[in-house]
Formats: sequence, structure tokens, C-alpha cells
Amino acid sequence: MTEVRKRRNADVPMREALAEAAFELFLDRGFERTTVDDIVARAGVGRRSFFRYFPSKEDAVFPDHEGCLTEMTAYLEANAVSDDPVGTVCDAARIVMRMYAAKPDFSVQRYRLTREVPGLRTYELSVVRRYERTLAQHLRARGPETPDGSLRAEVIASAVVAAHNNALRSWLRSGGEGDAEAAVDHALSLVRDVWGAEPASGAVAAPLTVVPPLPEGDGEVVVMVARKGTPVWRVVQGIEAALDPSTATP
Repeated sequence: MTEVRKRRNADVPMREALAEAAFELFLDRGFERTTVDDIVARAGVGRRSFFRYFPSKEDAVFPDHEGCLTEMTAYLEANAVSDDPVGTVCDAARIVMRMYAAKPDFSVQRYRLTREVPGLRTYELSVVRRYERTLAQHLRARGPETPDGSLRAEVIASAVVAAHNNALRSWLRSGGEGDAEAAVDHALSLVRDVWGAEPASGAVAAPLTVVPPLPEGDGEVVVMVARKGTPVWRVVQGIEAALDPSTATP
């Protein structure tokens, strides 16, 4: 057991040393001109050691995403029973933001490098898609059982990722200036304003109460009463149905 623990502890510095050596070379020589042999020479190890940790040069540019994805998955599993799955996936997305904010200089340099190398942008998109699938899977399991439940999960997950990445990239483009957490929180609040607290699987959505139009006055008045946290789209749907019964959903 002691030998296994020692080996596991030794894995972390080696992986970080390889990633650091690779990134230094990418910045000095450029990504395309740097070879795996250059990286292992800088790190003082053999080629086998590099491929033990990274399948490719691209993986060495993003050494932290595997761990972040694992942390996100664990967080979602720990919050599988929640009355607010949309809020849960928003909180899960913040794990990625905190990963970037923890190393602002590295994150900014990586962003700039990624903008310069088309292959890295393609790789980054594949990483983003893995986060998106993870969030969508959680939403499908916790969302309402409707014909469009799977589509709704994909749409919400895409919205969460898009909002998070828009705010995060603005922060990266600024050189890491400002409060990344505040920017991401604001962007995610827009998603929650639209989708609200989605009901858990099998749960009944919060009821809406519509007071009938009043007969007095020059025009009719409709008063809508909704429980706090009701999705905006459901409130709008109720108002439309009150104003024009022909639009009511059967």
C-alpha cells in the first residue's frame, strides 16, 4: 500500500513538469516547431514518460481539463437529488471558471496560444463539448419527462456553456483583469432568468394563478401570481393564455 501511495504521489509532479516544459517550449519556439523529443529533453525524461501522461502535444496544452471534468462529474453526482437542476449545472460550470482563475497568467498565455494555432482551437472545442455532454446528461436525468425533455436538456446545457465561455473569454482577452467569477456569475444569471428552476423528474411544476380580468375601467387587467423560481417562459405562457385563450396549451 505504501509503495502504491508513493507512486501515485510521484505521478503529479512528473505530469506537471512535463506540462510546464511543453508550455515553455510552445511559447519560445511555437507549437508547430516543438517536438515531443524537445519536450522530454527539457523535462529530463524519456519519450515513454511523456506518452504515459499525454497522448499528444495538444493534451499537454490542456493538462488540467481531465481533472476538472472529473471534479464536475463528482459534483453533479453528489447533487443528483435537487429541486433546481439548472442551478446545479450552473454551479458545476463555475468549477471550470475557478480552474482558470486559479492560474491567471497561465490561463491567459494558453488562451493566446490557442488563438494562434488552429489545431489547438479544434482540440479546445472537443473539450468544451465533453463538458456540455456532462451537463446535458445530468439535466436529462433530472428534467421533466416530456417528449422534448432530451432536447431541452441539450439546449440548456448549451446555453450554460455558451454563457460561461463568453464571460470567461472576455476575462482572458482582457489579460486576466477584473473579476472572472463576477463576470461568469452575471452570464449564468441570464441563463437562469430564462430557464429558471426546472422541476425534477416526476415533479409537478409550480402552479400559476391567474386572476380573471376585472370588468371595471376602460380596459381589462390581468394579474398573474407565480411562485418564486417559476421559469420565465412558464409565466409568459400563462399570461398569453389569459389574454388569448386560443394560445393555451392543451
